[in-house]
Amino acid sequence: MALSGLFLISFLALHLAINLASVFSVELYNEWSHFMGYNKIVQLLLQPILVAGVVVHFVMGFVLEIQNRKARGAQGYAVKGGGTNSSWLSRNMILSGAVVLAFIGLHMYDFWLHEMTYKYVEQLPVDTERYHEFTVAKFSTIARTAIYSLSFVLLAMHLYHGFASSMQTIGLDNKYGKAIQAFAKVFAIAVPAGFIFIALYHHFNPLQ
Repeated sequence: MALSGLFLISFLALHLAINLASVFSVELYNEWSHFMGYNKIVQLLLQPILVAGVVVHFVMGFVLEIQNRKARGAQGYAVKGGGTNSSWLSRNMILSGAVVLAFIGLHMYDFWLHEMTYKYVEQLPVDTERYHEFTVAKFSTIARTAIYSLSFVLLAMHLYHGFASSMQTIGLDNKYGKAIQAFAKVFAIAVPAGFIFIALYHHFNPLQ
């Protein structure tokens, strides 16, 4: 669970770097997007690994939640003040995770399915300059922009507990533990905030 989560976090950072280019450089964003969409190593090796990572992480999440519920029994543990022993985020990771999973489905519908249809169903000619226009158009409506922004708020909540917990789980709780935990929490806020910024920027700066 921890290792698959850390793998997905590394992809998230890369994804943010590419998407930020859509704000600062149309040419660079188109170039990077085209590379990710047509490079055979990315498409045939890294993309299946990414999908497997998503499946493993969320399946393990639901399995662990079921095991925890069975271990607690029908009435749960007879412990008062549960909120003082664990944070709301740690007790509701399965809820935030389920919402994030739904968002991934929407994101794949918006971008991955479109890309597969463009290349393999309609078999349209290669166009290295289509990516930026398509991305900006997705945020033209307030509804889609709001859904993306809210989803990244929930992702931040999921990461805030999950990233720090994963680092501790794999044993990175040494003399640098506090610094690592602080980095994980800053990452959990800064990266989703970056995605929200991108969505809002394109919504308020549509194509002319």
